[in-house]
Amino acid sequence: GYGRETTPNLSKLAEHAHVYHNHYAGGNYTTPGTASLLTGTLPWTHRALRPSTRVADKVASHNLFNAFQGYYRIAYTHNGFANKFLSQFSTFIEEWIPQQNLFIESYEGLLDTVFHKDDEVAGVAWARNIEIEQGYSFSLFLSHLYSIMSKKRAENIKEQFPLGMPGIDNTNKNFTLEDATNWVTNRLPNLPEPFLGYFHFLPPHHPYRTSKEFNGQFAKDQLKLAEKPIDMFSNKHPNEDMLRRRTAYDEFILYADNAFGEIYTSLENSGILENTWVIFTSDHGEMSERGIVGHAGETLYQPLIRIPLLIFEPGKKTRTDIYSQTSAIDLLPTLAHIANQTHPAWTEGTILPPFASAAPDQNRNLYTIQARYNENEAPLTQATIAQIQGSYKLVYYFGYEKAPEKIQLFDIQADPEELIDLSQSQPDITRKMLTTLKAKLDEVNKPYQ
Repeated sequence: GYGRETTPNLSKLAEHAHVYHNHYAGGNYTTPGTASLLTGTLPWTHRALRPSTRVADKVASHNLFNAFQGYYRIAYTHNGFANKFLSQFSTFIEEWIPQQNLFIESYEGLLDTVFHKDDEVAGVAWARNIEIEQGYSFSLFLSHLYSIMSKKRAENIKEQFPLGMPGIDNTNKNFTLEDATNWVTNRLPNLPEPFLGYFHFLPPHHPYRTSKEFNGQFAKDQLKLAEKPIDMFSNKHPNEDMLRRRTAYDEFILYADNAFGEIYTSLENSGILENTWVIFTSDHGEMSERGIVGHAGETLYQPLIRIPLLIFEPGKKTRTDIYSQTSAIDLLPTLAHIANQTHPAWTEGTILPPFASAAPDQNRNLYTIQARYNENEAPLTQATIAQIQGSYKLVYYFGYEKAPEKIQLFDIQADPEELIDLSQSQPDITRKMLTTLKAKLDEVNKPYQ
């Protein structure tokens, strides 16, 4: 229902996928969201609450890769926060690809491929003969040849990205999704079977630097948006700034969508998808409204926590739409189920429809947690928790200077834009849901009191 067609490839591929319309992240930014995806548990269990932290040591073995012993496990991410989890889980991963391998002007991938038995010696040789330090190198020929080649490649790439090359904020780490696409499509058909692959590419993510092909695609489309009040936790970004950022983000989604389409088509042509499941999802969302831009704040509005999930099943020719409320923590037990693996006892999720034997529990409570200012190994005393049950969504803020206790209630089916707070007009529903949430909070806080 969005006013822009930001995912033409996904929309086309969705016609033979399981499409989940009400799927929720475990958190509103990378650390808790990715940890929930990889562990099948919520942030108040895995305890990766603060930015750049890891899953609690006592539950570090509770992860997707450990659940698939006997599989060849391979993983890569551009994202530094997510890479901390891959490092933590690396004993369960046969092939953990170093981040720098898919950044621009990286040579480590070449060395790892060609000199995989002598990587240390090869690294030293490269540094001495190729890298120019203070204008000098052991090799006067190779170093300058490589410098010319690198500069030429960078210039060619820059022409394709008028806003600057995609990369990590405030660093010189740049990359292209074309490199990621080529790497995945070349590597996967050559993996031992069975295999489990986890590939976490950064776009669409700030800075929003789409390619030349998609730059300006939505610049003059007159997008109509619902007017929403400025949130108390916003930085009060002006409307024109939010609209500009939204447009840049939407055009960056086009770039990511195009890359996924190329990956899927290439793998399909290789024949690998005849016996391989493909899962497309995210760890969190993004927003440019209510005076808020980005995703790392205190709020848990729908654009931040309602995320895509498409499951491509081998041989499936038709589309299945699932409207039940589902969570990122459901993915791990579902993958174990469809692969005939033992259901990990630690997961807090359930098997997703239509793969579960029973119908979805309509009274199930889903939770998304934001506690970036809370200590990891401590009771939750400053956090925002969203509880979704059926069509209702309760949002509970507590411990903030701005809001020692704030409650919102939305009917996200009748009011998907969350414009009408029902917490005062529906006191019985609010009281019932809040009582359930506080009881759950007492339960998860108990081990840390």
